[in-house]
Amino acid sequence: MKNIIVTFALFTSTLLFSCEKKNNLAETPIRLTETLQPVITTDETNGKIQVVILLDTSNSMDGLIEQAKSRLWNIVNTLTTLKFEGKTPEIEIALYEYGNDGLNKNTDYIRQVAPLTTDLDLISEKLFSLRTNGGSEYCGAVIQDASQKLTWNDGLQNMKLLYIAGNEPFNQGSINYKEAIADALKKGIYVNTIHCGSYEEGIRGLWKDGADVGQGKYFNIDSNAKVRYIVTPYDDQISQCNVRLNTTYIGYGSEGVEKKIAQEVQDANAQSISGANYAERAVSKSKTVYKNESWDLVDKAKTDAKALDNLKKEELPAELKNKSKEEIKVIVTQKTKERETIQKEMEELSKKRQAFIDEESKKTKTQDDLGQAITTSIHSVAKTKGYVIVN
Repeated sequence: MKNIIVTFALFTSTLLFSCEKKNNLAETPIRLTETLQPVITTDETNGKIQVVILLDTSNSMDGLIEQAKSRLWNIVNTLTTLKFEGKTPEIEIALYEYGNDGLNKNTDYIRQVAPLTTDLDLISEKLFSLRTNGGSEYCGAVIQDASQKLTWNDGLQNMKLLYIAGNEPFNQGSINYKEAIADALKKGIYVNTIHCGSYEEGIRGLWKDGADVGQGKYFNIDSNAKVRYIVTPYDDQISQCNVRLNTTYIGYGSEGVEKKIAQEVQDANAQSISGANYAERAVSKSKTVYKNESWDLVDKAKTDAKALDNLKKEELPAELKNKSKEEIKVIVTQKTKERETIQKEMEELSKKRQAFIDEESKKTKTQDDLGQAITTSIHSVAKTKGYVIVN
């Protein structure tokens, strides 16, 4: 199966996206030129969508972090609407923080919080652990680190997207942002900038120039604005399905118990934002991109037909230690069917929920926030790469 990455690969032709500024959400054209070519391998079985988010965690950015927490699952669900040749992409997300004086000065006050991973609960956990402090924001340094140290996949249909959000001038620090972005482009990584402030201030602070150089998009948002959710008649039903869904997970191995608890913790974190956000996370958990084969027997059995035969007794959870292999297979099969039934129910509910949100959105002013900026960019680039958006 071909995987699909959120990677902005470079085309040999020149494409121009119209510059649009609507409800203060501004974006620059994406220009793909002949001068830069993507690194392409002959192996096209590893297509993915790879998204890296670089967050300014200086003192003034508490609102930005809150938006990231509030919009993570919305971003994930946006990615899951993409299909390539009828297939669902594999999604990896990575997280960086920069501009925090609590970080090491020798590393330019930047930190890789999470590598590119399919473990979405890990990304949520790390987001909720972020704290602001001080402020020495070096955009060039964090872009360089992310483009050089993360594991980026090559491939013709891959998309690789880097989003950097902050509010200080873009050219601070010893690393030249233009050189860092040029190096990223050589790997087919598109650099998008999100300025937390006015459109004009972002231009003066070179955030727009960063997006132009990176062949990405420039946005400006109000990072202090509280994310407003549209509550739907389906949220409670989806949330109830999520409770049932959790009962289908069977932890195994050294991480089984810990990861199952972590899953519930991230449910609670999402609910602490709002009931609608909890429903958004639940929708993500019903999708194929939410996979936990490293600790869940049901997911493991889907990817490895011999997984149950090869399990050692000490790897089993307490409730299965005294069961025979045949009994364990029956239990896993039963839980698999239960999960599939619940996921189908959630899929139908999520379609109704999204239709309700789309209709209500027409009646209200669009709010500018981190999630909306990323969603707008993803949809624009996906269309140029041959992806189809299926809601």
